[in-house]
Amino acid sequence: MRQAQTLNEAQLRRVLHYCRSRRHPVRDQTIIMVSFYAGLRAKEIAALTVGDVFDDEGAVREQFVLRATQSKGGKTRTVYLSQRLRRSLSEYGDTIRLNDPAHPLFESQKGGHFSANTMCQLFLDIYKACGFKDASSHSGRRTYITRLANKGVGVRLLAELAGHSHISTTQRYIDVNAEQLAQAVELL
Repeated sequence: MRQAQTLNEAQLRRVLHYCRSRRHPVRDQTIIMVSFYAGLRAKEIAALTVGDVFDDEGAVREQFVLRATQSKGGKTRTVYLSQRLRRSLSEYGDTIRLNDPAHPLFESQKGGHFSANTMCQLFLDIYKACGFKDASSHSGRRTYITRLANKGVGVRLLAELAGHSHISTTQRYIDVNAEQLAQAVELL
């Protein structure tokens, strides 16, 4: 099976710009940001609640626990949120009701949680409209892991952030391209 395309910064900007033209621009941009800056799977993004990400005062948490029912493999894990992602989530929080912690963080057209499949379809629709034929709901996750690896974060730490039990799984996520190879030999 072909791996999901990783996106560079310019491609990510194009995706975020396109989201501004959609029916739910802030929601869709924020979903993309969570994928690329927290490395969550589509299923995990779909399962998020307001209380997972926002505290009782409506502030974005620095980290939260993804419950076993929300994650792949039925294991809990802590998700750490960067400052950039927290700013994006805070802006999104200004557009939704934060008074019910059990309410879906990202509401579907029908008003409830997205299903995992519907969330995957949202990603596919956005990427297709942007001209990325090999991008999928896993592109943000692969890009997240690859970017951190390229910045020198060790594979053991990456595995923990990704919620992988085995570092060999994490290693398969790290994309290698000609540009990276050319930069690597310049380190000598």
